[in-house]
Amino acid sequence: MDIVKGKQLYEGKAKKVFETNDPNLVIVDYKDDATAFNGEKKGTIHDKGIVNNKMSDFLMSLLEKEGIPTHFVKEISDRETIVKKVTIIPLEVIVRNITAGSLSKRVGKPEGIKLSVPVIEYSYKDDELGDPMVNDYHIISFGWATKEELAVIADYALKVNAFLINYLKDVGVDLVDFKLEFGKTADGTIILADEISPDTCRFWDSKTGEKLDKDRFRRNMGGEEEAYQEMFKRLGL
Repeated sequence: MDIVKGKQLYEGKAKKVFETNDPNLVIVDYKDDATAFNGEKKGTIHDKGIVNNKMSDFLMSLLEKEGIPTHFVKEISDRETIVKKVTIIPLEVIVRNITAGSLSKRVGKPEGIKLSVPVIEYSYKDDELGDPMVNDYHIISFGWATKEELAVIADYALKVNAFLINYLKDVGVDLVDFKLEFGKTADGTIILADEISPDTCRFWDSKTGEKLDKDRFRRNMGGEEEAYQEMFKRLGL
């Protein structure tokens, strides 16, 4: 069956989602809009949508081969991809390998300290509340995920981390930290959703420490477009 794009279901900060003639599939359309600090800062990064779409599709296709189920189905244009329709679990799953950003502020440590083990943090997805950090007990108590589901999510997150660290090392990039989101398909299967891109990851050049991600936008550093394009090139896209 040919997939036909239907009406828009949702528009977020970085993507639009459209229904299709298949109830189990939707089309994601990536925008150039850039936001930070829960939407307080807004701007655009030229061709960001293309970079994020193609990079996410490429990395998710690699993760599928590693046994990690994802929502990726088929890329249909520079900015559009067919993905499996999921109910998003309302958690941001953050994996940290090196101190940076909010972690550095919370623990009073400078950025750039390599952690002895990866750290997993969870935030409750709610812009109005500022995506507050929560722990396993909050998540289970409020029914956002069961203990068993959380174990699956943590296992997948650490596997994604291990794969990406090694893969990116070969292209001269350190994976500092990143955010994942997971969803459930109609039959309750947990799969990786959302995106893996310079919007959701901190990428540092392994030799120079140059930031190749959205921190350049957050921190008014300039060179955002060049940073996104550099990551695009490093992955051979």
